[in-house]
Amino acid sequence: MSKSDKGFLRQFSILIAGLCLLTLVLIATAITIYDHEPAETNPDTAKAAAARLAPAGDVYAGNTGRAAMEAAQAAAAKAAASQVAYGGTTDGKTIYNHLCHTCHTAGLLGAPKLGDKAAWAPRIAEGLDTLIKHATDGYTGPDGNHMPAKGGNPALTEAQIKAAVTWIVSQAK
Repeated sequence: MSKSDKGFLRQFSILIAGLCLLTLVLIATAITIYDHEPAETNPDTAKAAAARLAPAGDVYAGNTGRAAMEAAQAAAAKAAASQVAYGGTTDGKTIYNHLCHTCHTAGLLGAPKLGDKAAWAPRIAEGLDTLIKHATDGYTGPDGNHMPAKGGNPALTEAQIKAAVTWIVSQAK
């Protein structure tokens, strides 16, 4: 064997020994990390996460799917209705500022603007009870204007709707 071959074998042997040593260090490190990993405290955590994600991955087909989707929508509407909007306040101005101003400031969807006496006069003539009913149940007028039910917030209570409508009407008188 030549001197250069002996040098190559010596360097190659050192490289292999170094890689073996590195492998042993990495294995020891992995074992140490695995031993110090905290145990799962609640075995139902994975099941709960899977349950939360399941509706996004479900496939609904046919009448069964339609019924399931309608039931889910009804449950969501019921959950939203059980919550009280804006901390339960019955201050009409506060409710207007949080919700109604979006349409009634800019006149979106044909909504009469706040304080526009000419636009509000025929509506006020129908009576406050009719305005409250339209605000509660929703309304589409003959001219195509549209008022969504509860202003689009199903969490509003009847008292909150009445307070908001009363305040808005008072601004147009």
